[in-house]
Amino acid sequence: MKPFLKWAGGKYKIIEKILSALPKAERLVEPFVGSGAVFLNADYQRYLLADTNPDLIHLFRQVQRDGANFVDYAVEFFSPLTNTEEAFYQLREEFNQCLDERRRAALFIYLNRHCFNGLCRYNAKGRFNVPFGRYAKPAFPTAEVLNFHTKSQNAEFILADFRPTMASAKASDVVYCDPPYAPLTVTSNFSDYTQEGFSMADQSELAQTASLLKRQGIPVVISNHDTEFTRSIYAEANIAGFDVQRFISSKASQRGKAAE
Repeated sequence: MKPFLKWAGGKYKIIEKILSALPKAERLVEPFVGSGAVFLNADYQRYLLADTNPDLIHLFRQVQRDGANFVDYAVEFFSPLTNTEEAFYQLREEFNQCLDERRRAALFIYLNRHCFNGLCRYNAKGRFNVPFGRYAKPAFPTAEVLNFHTKSQNAEFILADFRPTMASAKASDVVYCDPPYAPLTVTSNFSDYTQEGFSMADQSELAQTASLLKRQGIPVVISNHDTEFTRSIYAEANIAGFDVQRFISSKASQRGKAAE
């Protein structure tokens, strides 16, 4: 089942690897839900899905609650008239000032499908600042949104970071973490999915939190870049390495494979 959002570091293309690593449990807990690719394709009775991006969580709650009615509303933002540079920047500015959750959620999908590479990035003032993507005919993901609506009826979406989310995990849960990637190099860090970002200290604390849950008998699976740093903070873990194609670089020639 494909997510309806484009997402940097999304796991849809390697979903089978992740699902094969997830043990059976009653509930799947995801502290970094992202596009929801894992939740959408996993088979658990219940789901606790968290993120620190309020636009993402509010959008998912809108889709969960309104389904087809939200589709009918949001699809109006997809037309040849809105697929111009001028219209994009007008709607991006409206999004950055919008306080109506339903309209802001619809604009979030619009921006995701019309902006450069589907990136989600905010500046220091919390304003979405990804430029126009220049796609020929961005389509509204109707089927994917409706699939999400159906699957999400057994899910709880919360606006929270990994600390309280993982602290709430129980013995009958399995936790899957997909944090913003640790940088491959000092200059390659991209972590501005939220205004606050995700630091190297956060990476280390996540590893420590996972270790604590492990000692409590709660299984934790985590995805990250395969680097000397991540190998060191996950020294207690069972590590499976493989290569993943990357699509985020602004230059197509630099979108190679990265070790994960």
